[in-house]
Amino acid sequence: MTILRRFPLAAALALAALACNAVDVAAAQPDPAAAYPARPVRFIAPFVPGAGTDTTARAIAQKLGDKWGQQFIVDNRAGAAGTIAVDLTAKALADGYTICLISASHSVNAATHPKLPYDLTADLQGITQATSLFYALYHHPSVPVHSVKELIAHSKANPGKLLFGSSGTGGLQHFAGEMFNHMSGARLAHVPYKGSGAVIVAMLAGEVQVGFGTFFGVRPHMQAGRLKVLAITHSRRSPAVPDVPTIAESGVPGYEVDQWYGIITGAKVPRPIVQKLRDAIVEGLRAPDVARRLAADGSTPVGSTPEQFNAHIKSEIAKWRRLAKEAGLALQN
Repeated sequence: MTILRRFPLAAALALAALACNAVDVAAAQPDPAAAYPARPVRFIAPFVPGAGTDTTARAIAQKLGDKWGQQFIVDNRAGAAGTIAVDLTAKALADGYTICLISASHSVNAATHPKLPYDLTADLQGITQATSLFYALYHHPSVPVHSVKELIAHSKANPGKLLFGSSGTGGLQHFAGEMFNHMSGARLAHVPYKGSGAVIVAMLAGEVQVGFGTFFGVRPHMQAGRLKVLAITHSRRSPAVPDVPTIAESGVPGYEVDQWYGIITGAKVPRPIVQKLRDAIVEGLRAPDVARRLAADGSTPVGSTPEQFNAHIKSEIAKWRRLAKEAGLALQN
């Protein structure tokens, strides 16, 4: 009986000792973010040098490097509509030393390419949405219209004769045009090119009549009278061009396309490192020199939380997947 009475007490003391040891071990575990970054960080940009993603990545990388005294090396990995860069990020070590800048085009890829080598929402995680950037709806002066409503009416009266150019099939510019057709009843026919610059060249040559692209890419030709801007794709007017209406207020309620940029990393990177990166990126985005640099491309800083950015990515994928289904756009394998 004595043994039976003492055993529960001994067991309880042993369990208490184990619990204390567990607490001591947990307390002794190093904070994964405390010494981060202890070496150079690879910052992958999914498009060629000079593109909007590249200039944005370099502006952010410079601020992060200045803050921590470590190099954030921008690594341009163009190809496959930006999927190569994201795949490299998904397969990197989950230590926070590989991050990647993505654009809204990656949400279109995720919605329309069922056989990507990664799952954008499962294999990766958002750090922050860095910027927001509107497109301009522009046209060649030979098209006799002065408003979005007139463009819609003209395209309906001439179905298939008005051509809109994009930077490639399945990209954000393509889907911006298809959403415009779907929501307004317009009858613009799509013609893909290799890049936004090629669309403008084609329009100046009279090959296409309508386009969706950055206002600041179109502005030099607009000022010279070679191209005309009808509206922007944001839900609200932009302080950068306050006199230009939105497509939504010009006859297509609910229309919105945002060419956003954001920073992601692998899904298993520890949350403290993700949060440390997010806070530093937001601090950099708020710097006056960075804001001016982004404004030159028409971008405005955002700086969302990781949770907000993850939710935004999911909502964007759902939006483009819904458009593809409702508009009968063929998904690419």
